[in-house]
Amino acid sequence: MITRQAVLGFCFSVFIGLSACSAPQVAASAPTTTPAIIAPPPTVTVTAAPVFTPTPLACLTMPGRVQQDVVATTRPPQEFMIYLPPCYEYETARYPVLYLLHGQTYTQDQWVRLGAPQMADKLIHNNKVAPFIIVFPDDRYWNLPSGGGFGSRVINDLIPYVDANYRTRAERKYRALGGLSRGGGWTAKLGFDYPALFGALGFHSPALFKDNAPYLDMITKNIPEETRPLIWIDIGDADPGLGDSILFEELLRQNEYIHEFHRFSGDHTENYWGAHVKDYLRWYGVFWQQQELAGQ
Repeated sequence: MITRQAVLGFCFSVFIGLSACSAPQVAASAPTTTPAIIAPPPTVTVTAAPVFTPTPLACLTMPGRVQQDVVATTRPPQEFMIYLPPCYEYETARYPVLYLLHGQTYTQDQWVRLGAPQMADKLIHNNKVAPFIIVFPDDRYWNLPSGGGFGSRVINDLIPYVDANYRTRAERKYRALGGLSRGGGWTAKLGFDYPALFGALGFHSPALFKDNAPYLDMITKNIPEETRPLIWIDIGDADPGLGDSILFEELLRQNEYIHEFHRFSGDHTENYWGAHVKDYLRWYGVFWQQQELAGQ
């Protein structure tokens, strides 16, 4: 085993407003075919060619893998995509895990289209971060009655399923939650309601309404300092939600809540988020490296 160190208006049915735009779907990969095997004449002895299995050294330069999965026991079934880092299938190591939530009207593939898996590969290959897993939950039912149950499915079904079926590091300090637009609003709801589950929270152009400030103020004050997740907030200087994010950041400062606030150039579009995927993933990766060092 080899170890590396290196929306405009979205509306929660509960309390948070979220928004985004429609997105194209990921084109399905072309199916592969296996040529038919022709049996040799009985008098000929055929020795099968050896199957090449990459060694750990070889897999270091290979990309990670993105695959589809589903928690079939929920209603509706909770679909998700998952990124497994390079060498995952050749090692027995356990990995930190990041849950990335998409925007309103989008689906589970949004972060994949924005290049999150490819950027994770690049950071890992260049030893900028240690390998980690990314889960992309689907929230396509946002405008249906079942949409309000998305948060419950993530907390009570998806996270346990991922921890049971993939080699995650299930400790709080190795689990992070982030989201863009509507996904940023869900991050506030789930991250602050369940601080014991997440060590870090990422708010990427979060759809937060100032009417929620009293609730956010109350709930952040009630989180014991030792269990407060580390926070990142970023938003474009032309984003219509900039004022709300500034109010959110002010609330955190007043409560002496450790956080980072970044105002980048840009608006509330995929061009903006795609341009900062590297910043986001690097931040999560550095957070986990700090947790590792603190535990030594």
